[in-house]
Amino acid sequence: MLYHLTEYLTQYYSGFNVFQYLTLRAIVGALTALLISLWFGPVLIRRLTLHQIGQYVRDDGPQSHLSKAGTPTMGGALILFAVAAGTLLWADLSNRYVWVVLSVTLLFGAIGWVDDYRKIFKKQSTGLRAKEKYFLQSLFGLGAALVLFMSATTPAETQLIVPFFKNVSIPLGVGFVLLAYFVIVGTSNAVNLTDGLDGLAIMPTVMVAGALGVFAYVTGNVNFAGYLGIPYVAGAGEVLIICSALVGAGLGFLWFNAYPAQVFMGDVGALALGAALGTIAVVVRQELVLFIMGGVFVMETVSVILQVASYKLTGRRIFRMAPLHHHFELKGWPEPRVIVRFWIITVVLVLIGLATLKIR
Repeated sequence: MLYHLTEYLTQYYSGFNVFQYLTLRAIVGALTALLISLWFGPVLIRRLTLHQIGQYVRDDGPQSHLSKAGTPTMGGALILFAVAAGTLLWADLSNRYVWVVLSVTLLFGAIGWVDDYRKIFKKQSTGLRAKEKYFLQSLFGLGAALVLFMSATTPAETQLIVPFFKNVSIPLGVGFVLLAYFVIVGTSNAVNLTDGLDGLAIMPTVMVAGALGVFAYVTGNVNFAGYLGIPYVAGAGEVLIICSALVGAGLGFLWFNAYPAQVFMGDVGALALGAALGTIAVVVRQELVLFIMGGVFVMETVSVILQVASYKLTGRRIFRMAPLHHHFELKGWPEPRVIVRFWIITVVLVLIGLATLKIR
C-alpha cells in the first residue's frame, strides 16, 4: 500500500522515486516486519500466558522437554502478521506472485491454527487428524500449483532447472503441477518436523528465505538472469519483498524463541513458513536448490521416514528417536549444541545453494 502511495506521490516530489527500487523496499520491508515482531512480541506472550495457551509436551519424548510444558505457543501468528504487514505495505500488490505466495502462507497458517487450537483448547494431543491435515494441505497446495501453471506465460515458468548446469532445463508440462504440489506440501511438513527445539526451525527458515530472496531478485531481472544463465521470470523479483519480510519477522520472533524459549511458534507458524519457502522456490524455479539449502529440513524428514519404515519392516529403530534432533539429544548433546550445529550446517548448505548461481 505504501509502495503505491509513494508511486502516486512521485508526481509531486521526485524524491519518492527512491521507493520504486526493489532493493530499498526489501530492506524497509524486512525492518518493518522486524519492528512489528519486536513490538508486539511481549504483548502476544503476555496474552498467551494470560489465557494459558501453553505448549503440550508428550511424555514419550526426551525427558528434558517436560520442563517446557506450559510455555506459550501459537507464536507463529506473530510471524504471519509481521510478514503480511511488511508485504502489504511495501510490495507491488498488482503482482500475481505476491498474492499466490502470501495466500498460501496464510492458508497453511490457518491449518496450523486449527491444529494448535485442537491440541490446546480441545485437549487433543494429536490436533488435526493426519488425514484431515493432509487433505487441507493438498487442497491449498494443489490450488496454488494450478494457479501458477494456468497463469504461466513463458516456458521458463514451468521448466525444471537443474543446478550447476547452464543449459539443462526439463519441460514439465502438466507435470509442473505435481512437482509444485509436492514441493509446497513437502516443505511445509518438513519445517513442521524440524520445529522441535528452541530456535531450531526459525533460523534455517530465515537463512533459506534470505537466499531465495537473492534468487527472486536475479530471476526477475532480465539482465542478471541473462548474465547468470538462469531463466528470466517476469515479475518474480517482487517476491523478494516477501522473502525480506520473512527474514525480518523470523529474526524478530527468534528474539523470543531463542533458548530458553519464551514462546513457541506452533503449527500455525511452522506449516505456514514451510509452505511459503516451497511456493517461493516454485515461483523462482529453484526447487532443487531449495532441496540443497533446506538440507536440515530434508534430514529431519528423512529420519522420520526411515525410522517408521525400519520399525514397520524389521521391528527395529535406526535412531534413538526421530526426528533427528531428538536422536542427538538422547546421545547426550545439550539442546543449544544441537541447535547451533544445525544452524551451522544450514549456513554451509545455503552458501552451496547460492554458489549454483555462478557455477554453471
